[in-house]
Amino acid sequence: MRTRKTCPHFRFIRMNRREFINILGITPILYKMTNLNELYKTSQSFPNTEKMPVLFLGHGSPMNAIEENQFVEGFRNTAKTLPKPNAILCISAHWFTKGTKVTAMEMPKTIHDFGGFPQELFDVQYPAKGNPILAKETKELLLPEIVELDEKWGLDHGAWSVIKHLYPEANIPVVQLSIDYTKPAQFHYELAQKLNSLRHKGILIIGSGNIIHNLRLVDFPNFDKDNYGYDWAIEARATINEHLIDGNYKPLIDYENQTKAIQLAIPIPDHYLPLIYTLGLQEKNESLTLFNDKLVAGSLSMTSIKIS
Repeated sequence: MRTRKTCPHFRFIRMNRREFINILGITPILYKMTNLNELYKTSQSFPNTEKMPVLFLGHGSPMNAIEENQFVEGFRNTAKTLPKPNAILCISAHWFTKGTKVTAMEMPKTIHDFGGFPQELFDVQYPAKGNPILAKETKELLLPEIVELDEKWGLDHGAWSVIKHLYPEANIPVVQLSIDYTKPAQFHYELAQKLNSLRHKGILIIGSGNIIHNLRLVDFPNFDKDNYGYDWAIEARATINEHLIDGNYKPLIDYENQTKAIQLAIPIPDHYLPLIYTLGLQEKNESLTLFNDKLVAGSLSMTSIKIS
């Protein structure tokens, strides 16, 4: 009886594609090509659009989320001047982290990161979708800075309490970028510049904080008094606004070495640094306009900015 001989090449015919590629030693090449293809798809995920403005919003008290007042009206009026964005990237004072993170979940939760307010405020939900593709593109743009794709955070009140007045139907996806508290203002100014291409893809970038923000000196009995500030707050606002209008950002970045009034205005940088991101995104020949430019309760300012 004849014994069937197996062709020495028969085993190659029966191999699956992965095994065959491994033997040829080209898996690493294909792997790199796959990564490049994924990066290309990400970079092409948002079509080129007209350049979007950039905003800095003085968000103030969380109660602004549910109250009707002049500042809420200012947010709404500004929204009317904006092209409809494909998505929003928000840098909020209330996500202050070690290292830089970006929210990458499909559906971010509404975070009520405050206490002592009416239940009505805790009942607010802002069900905007996230955008993992924008999160990944943001991560790539900020290289070589290491950016963590975060699945745990969500939308804190620095984001949703103001964005809800711009887009009350929650129909624009929102991604948050955290602020690395270990880095100086110059770092954040330069990091923001890397994000500029997003403005040309329909992404509205918003910094949310307060330029003057000294909670320890808040005059609560006079919280509702119109445009009320201590002398040092009045001085700090005038100085900072002058630099903003003149486009002289060096002393704003070097805020730690400025006057005593500015030191009182910015005792810690969490609410101030979102402004630095906004300024870092300004292009040549763009104008900067102020709105909601008032002081509150002695030691806070609601000054907001549009760059376009």
